[in-house]
Amino acid sequence: MGILQLTVILSLIIWVILIFFRGNFWLADQMVETDKRQLEIWPSIAAIIPARNEEKYIGTTLRSLMAQNYPGKMDFTVVNDNSTDNTVEVITQIKGERIVISNGSDLPEGWTGKLWALGQGINLSIKKNPSVDFYLFTDADIEHSQETLKIMVTKAERENLQLVSLMVLLNCRNFWEILLIPAFVFFFQKLYPFQWINNPKKPTAGAAGGYILVRRTALEAAGGIDAVHGEIIDDCAIGRMIKKNGSIWLGLTRSVKSLRTHTRLSEIWEMVTRTAFNQLNYSIIILLVTTIGMIVIYLIPPFAVVWGLVFNDNLSLSLGVLCWVIMAIAYLPTLRLYQRPFWESLILPVAAFLYSLMVVDSAQRHWTKRYPSWKGRKYP
Repeated sequence: MGILQLTVILSLIIWVILIFFRGNFWLADQMVETDKRQLEIWPSIAAIIPARNEEKYIGTTLRSLMAQNYPGKMDFTVVNDNSTDNTVEVITQIKGERIVISNGSDLPEGWTGKLWALGQGINLSIKKNPSVDFYLFTDADIEHSQETLKIMVTKAERENLQLVSLMVLLNCRNFWEILLIPAFVFFFQKLYPFQWINNPKKPTAGAAGGYILVRRTALEAAGGIDAVHGEIIDDCAIGRMIKKNGSIWLGLTRSVKSLRTHTRLSEIWEMVTRTAFNQLNYSIIILLVTTIGMIVIYLIPPFAVVWGLVFNDNLSLSLGVLCWVIMAIAYLPTLRLYQRPFWESLILPVAAFLYSLMVVDSAQRHWTKRYPSWKGRKYP
């Protein structure tokens, strides 16, 4: 038995471990469900929306938030994070008495932009309602369904959760989105298995920054936004600090949608390289292990199939096909979430190859001090 066959067998073993011993991440089954039971008292909500150059989306986001079918008190604070476009003008056009608009101050050293904006929004909200029950952190490019807040608050109250979060449905329409977005969600679930996050006995924690509903008292007990002020991957950092003191929940949804589109590969590339090496703790050892792992898990099986066909190597062909089929089956639930055809499961290796390049590029940028930029800001 040659090196290629042994490597495919290793890939097969890893896939068995991933499928049966990685929190069933691939099932994509942690969906938010409607609870028709009514609460006796509906908690008050303070929605905090950071906005930096979001003139294209902020109007839809605010209108969808103001249209929430929520029986309790709800206020909105929009923090204009030094926008250079017409974000403020768009907000002003739809401003209601429940909306407070603040022009954010300059970013202090050591803070990331979004967390600084959230912190300022919280301070403004406290002045208006210091005893608010929940904060809703949501991005300025999200369209909310009318019942979502009611559903999420009910879940938090019924299950005594300190934080509930949704991975919003990302756009998946053009070529690069179809190739890379479902794969991004698949890899995120593999990295942070939702079943483990939602299990209070497991240390795994995380959240999705597009939609985070957190109890004010839990956030304050954890040290507030100041406790994570320099985190690049801010959502997961918030999830970790809250789970130290209570239960959290992260789920998937089809009804809360991202409005942002990614028409070019470079847009997704920049998004990933901004955080990838940070996710690996800036470790070259973890980078090497991750890169080798991606090659073995995702690229060796299709390579073995091609090798087997070209050189009439039936063993490599059989092992490669088996491993590739298992990979495709594991990817199917995520594709169904995005209503994509089943045959696209076969192109997961292509997405994995591109994401591997993004991770390596993220490390290279760090080493050469070409720090990632996000909305005009660079983060060392």
